[in-house]
Amino acid sequence: MDILISTSGETPIYQQITDRIRDQILSGILREGDALPSMRALARDLRISVITTKRAYEELEREGLIVSHPGRGSFVSHGNLDRVREQKRIRIEELLRQVIREGAGYGLSPGELLEIFEQMVRSE
Repeated sequence: MDILISTSGETPIYQQITDRIRDQILSGILREGDALPSMRALARDLRISVITTKRAYEELEREGLIVSHPGRGSFVSHGNLDRVREQKRIRIEELLRQVIREGAGYGLSPGELLEIFEQMVRSE
């Protein structure tokens, strides 16, 4: 699993790990039932504290994206497709809100933003 973190940013390391794993689950890179690295292995690979990886895994478990079994490890949750879809929708809405704010900052009207969006969708 590829996880890149920054120690110089404002975002806490546990949150960066949580975000990266969540993104991999929501994008389909990690699928239902896939095993995550052990907390110790991930901490070793990233050269961080096990407590930090534990906090990230606990957050993902609270969100229902992973399930942890003592002695067996942590896995991407089964049967959470609806939750995953909702998470994806929420993420897309967040990104679109950013685009709307950015566009407004450049003086673009909602119609102009919609036109740009439609052109981009057609070109994809």
